[in-house]
Amino acid sequence: MNATPDAEFVPRNVLVTGGAGFIGSNFIHHLLATDPTVRIVNLDLLTYAGSLDNLETLPDPTRHTFVHGDICDQPVVEHLLNDHTIDTIVHFAADSHVDRSIAAPAPFIKTNVVGTFHLLEAAREYWKGNDGEFPDDCRFHHVSTDEVYGSLTATDPAFTETTRYQPNSPYSASKAGADHLVHAYVQTYGLPATINNCSNNYGPFQHREKFIPTIIHACLEQRPIPVYGDGSNIRDWLYVTDHCRGIDLVLRRGRIGECYNVGGSNERANLDLVRALCALMDEIHPRERPHAELISFVDDRPGHDWRYAIDITKISTELGWKPEENSQSGLRKTVEWYCARATA
Repeated sequence: MNATPDAEFVPRNVLVTGGAGFIGSNFIHHLLATDPTVRIVNLDLLTYAGSLDNLETLPDPTRHTFVHGDICDQPVVEHLLNDHTIDTIVHFAADSHVDRSIAAPAPFIKTNVVGTFHLLEAAREYWKGNDGEFPDDCRFHHVSTDEVYGSLTATDPAFTETTRYQPNSPYSASKAGADHLVHAYVQTYGLPATINNCSNNYGPFQHREKFIPTIIHACLEQRPIPVYGDGSNIRDWLYVTDHCRGIDLVLRRGRIGECYNVGGSNERANLDLVRALCALMDEIHPRERPHAELISFVDDRPGHDWRYAIDITKISTELGWKPEENSQSGLRKTVEWYCARATA
């Protein structure tokens, strides 16, 4: 299926899964601030990566309802769809930390694959008409990752939407499985769904075990900054608010059955990123000695992908999206946010 909606899709009653997590909570902030009519139901299990603190400063919180629950519990999902007349599902809920997936892969398979299956089944049963067809006023959007594509060399072109999947960790394999399930429900059942694959996000509300918060907290606490291997691994960094704008555009104007890559056009070697953050910390939160002296190299991660890069031609050409934050502005906002919370 490659249909273009006759008119822009307008979400009204939105179920956001994983909305107490990093990207999900930022998306809820974005949607409430930019759409004065939308109502949001937020389903989150509140595992280690989710926190109600991320939802304390929502614009117009009266249009937000939090539900503590598991996407793997299909009856709970079905009740929410019925009770709140849900017409839109934006699916963020996932176990997403690569190191955790290497140490204990089972939860990643359960949440990312089985949980996505239960969401798709609940949506299919709730939205389909007596004739098995789906109305125009419903949408399922699945948020995925560039890690499903595998690893690039220095000279490889950036990932496009047609790049072959080659996941290299239990985490990325579980997200690839979820992507394939969504594609299958579009092709088999006609479920009106879209997907976006994003590069590494950063910004407010990210869990402290992720790379950029780890660096900032190490600087604040004057602890060693761990850098895998020699720090040469390259990632494309995307400010989370830019990602939320991209998701919103795909949801409203994306072609059903299509995938859109959302990246920051900001490739940086890990060590270069650490040094840039240390320089910002020297400026914003100075100490007697440069923060870069805290850099400490540690054994590399097993199966560590060397480079990710996202080609944003499709979403830019079709939907007019591009990142608004560059590497300097986004990193500065992020450092200032974490420093402000640390000293509050």
